[in-house]
Amino acid sequence: MEIKVNFLDKLRLEAKFDDFTVVADQPIRYKGDGSAPGPFDYFLASSALCAAYFVKLYCETRNIPTDNIRLSQNNIVDPENRYKQIFKIQVELPEDLSAADRQGILRSVERCTVKRVVQTGPEFVIEEVDNLDADAQALLALNPDSEASTYITGKDLPLEQTIANMSGVLADLGIKIEIASWRNLVPNVWSLHIRDAHSPMCFTNGKGASKESALASALGEYIERLNCNHFYNDQFWGEDIADAAFVHYPNERWFKPGPDDALPAEILDEYCLPIYNPEGELRGSHLYDTNSGNVQRGICALPYVRQSDGAVVYFPTNLIDNLFLSNGMSAGNTLAEAQVQCLSEIFERAVKREIIEGEMALPDVPPEVLAKYPGIVAGIEELERQGFPVLVKDASLGGAYPVMCVTLMNPRTGGVFASFGAHPSLEVALERSLTELLQGRSFEGLNDLPAPTFESNAVTEPNNFVEHFIDSSGVVSWRFFSAKADFDFVEWDFSGHGEDSNIEEAATLFGILEDLGKEVYVAVHDQLGATACRILVPGYSEIYPVDDLIWDNTNKALSFRADILNLHRLDDAGLEALLERLEHSELDDYTDIITLIGIEFDENTVWGQLTILELKLLIHLALQQFEAAKERVEAFLQYNENTLERVLFYQALNAVLEVVLDDELELDDYEANFRRMFGNPRMDAAIGSVNGSVRFFGLTPTSMKLEGLDRHQRLIDSYRKLHTARAKGADSSGRGAGRGGGGHKAERVTSARN
Repeated sequence: MEIKVNFLDKLRLEAKFDDFTVVADQPIRYKGDGSAPGPFDYFLASSALCAAYFVKLYCETRNIPTDNIRLSQNNIVDPENRYKQIFKIQVELPEDLSAADRQGILRSVERCTVKRVVQTGPEFVIEEVDNLDADAQALLALNPDSEASTYITGKDLPLEQTIANMSGVLADLGIKIEIASWRNLVPNVWSLHIRDAHSPMCFTNGKGASKESALASALGEYIERLNCNHFYNDQFWGEDIADAAFVHYPNERWFKPGPDDALPAEILDEYCLPIYNPEGELRGSHLYDTNSGNVQRGICALPYVRQSDGAVVYFPTNLIDNLFLSNGMSAGNTLAEAQVQCLSEIFERAVKREIIEGEMALPDVPPEVLAKYPGIVAGIEELERQGFPVLVKDASLGGAYPVMCVTLMNPRTGGVFASFGAHPSLEVALERSLTELLQGRSFEGLNDLPAPTFESNAVTEPNNFVEHFIDSSGVVSWRFFSAKADFDFVEWDFSGHGEDSNIEEAATLFGILEDLGKEVYVAVHDQLGATACRILVPGYSEIYPVDDLIWDNTNKALSFRADILNLHRLDDAGLEALLERLEHSELDDYTDIITLIGIEFDENTVWGQLTILELKLLIHLALQQFEAAKERVEAFLQYNENTLERVLFYQALNAVLEVVLDDELELDDYEANFRRMFGNPRMDAAIGSVNGSVRFFGLTPTSMKLEGLDRHQRLIDSYRKLHTARAKGADSSGRGAGRGGGGHKAERVTSARN
């Protein structure tokens, strides 16, 4: 984690990391003001808090109340060496706690991360640099031997060179990547979490059978998401980029809707239109992009190459972002390598959906077949030793698709987790299923898995598949566990051979889709110095339902974004209009404003916690509509989760509104005791919100210029690096067009020019 320090007045210091700011001072005896804890005090507190976290985690997973558990830490300083200290952590437990849980709680304290780091002994490197942001990859802390050449199935270059190349691409972009965490719970299963040190909202997870393969996985996913703009999908990119020569890519084109808001003739094709506009309800305005919000320019669309004939077809960015999410995007050492990964991912998710929604029972992988992969068996056996039964299934549907499944059961909680993986090699598909199962998870994290069900509606409900897509936490049918399989086991193999194996495998996977009667569309993004591609298979690889383009489109933000960001500047007429649009939008009152308008507010602020319900409430107050405001205050207090401070403010406000709306009550008669209950600052805010002297309490003023929104500005800074690199690439090539995709029949690469 990158922590940046600012020097304040006197001896005060300010540390900034993620969305937090910590101020440190020195005691008065050391010439400070004693206004905040000292740096060493924070260090001491961190180990006590970390120990308490693991106690809390242990208790919550076993439904043990922590009300009567107390924990303290004392540091005992050696009189002859003040740097040699004993940290004594003491835990007071209730008498009725079992001996097993007493021992379990004490063992949980042993897992404290701060304790383990201190005991291991961190290495400190102190150096001078010309620019803190220049050493872009200094935080990776895994430098494979440049002389080694470790090849793994599916990679066209050794892992060491793959990592070096991808690290170089990120360094050239000025993106400083940090590794936030490593996990290795069972043998041959590694995962890690990496993120942009400056913009932690940009992050990926990697997985693999070794540290190096997991790092290559994480870096590859990071580069694919940069190339495909996935980190910035639903966010507003600011007015400067919205008005730039291009918004998304230099080869984008903009099309105006036709008469009566009709779809432009230049977008999509005869194959796609019946899929995305089956009832004729899709209008041009549904396809304005969320990121620019520049409806005057029209609909932003990107060129994709149709694989059946090499024709260029323009897909609106809005359609891609709303329906496909990250499905079907990949980076690789070569285009063929990226295509194999893309297509494998598409099959993994489509087949998984078919299995889960069809409540299919899959055949077990025979022990003699599983024994061919001892590394995978070792990981499975360790999970079994930890008390998690594991089922290894063939998900190829009779050898038709390159998909495998590893399912974990948790007898402690009754939950299950069906993890799928795909690749032309059965071994790689199986390895991916296992590593996906534990990616970023602790053993405690396996306690949050949902239980299976015989309720078919629960597994066929569209949002269940979305949950499976996001983190495989959706519901699985009990029928999935039937010993009577719907298919016979097939020891399938779609692998290619020799140096051109990825080319052969890509052709095979494209061929499966062709046999299914599917059109495939490919875009290649290589302007950032790495090869990445995105593959769309309409009617097959979407994650969200097609009707979301009409009923739950992210560009609904365009109806609200400017007014909400300019909230403090709106007059009464503007507020009335905004309130009316919110009322008629049929949006859920508990939708958060971050999601609604695509702005990354700091989640620790009122803006970051703001919902549509609370926004309506605050507008009612500004308009002096007290009865409507009180009704929504009551709803807020009954159903909304928020900070204690915010809840107490609304309790105070509710009391004031009760008095104001009762003709027989006078506020003067109650104010003194209200202030004793809620405190003067809170009552000043509540009374001011009613008399009009306080407007939109807790919401700092902002505008479409996004001033003061540091978290969102850091996200835009990240995107601007890509935008600048793409602009330079377009200028140097003398054209604004990128390349198309490679077809499975002739590995074609077709130019898509403006």
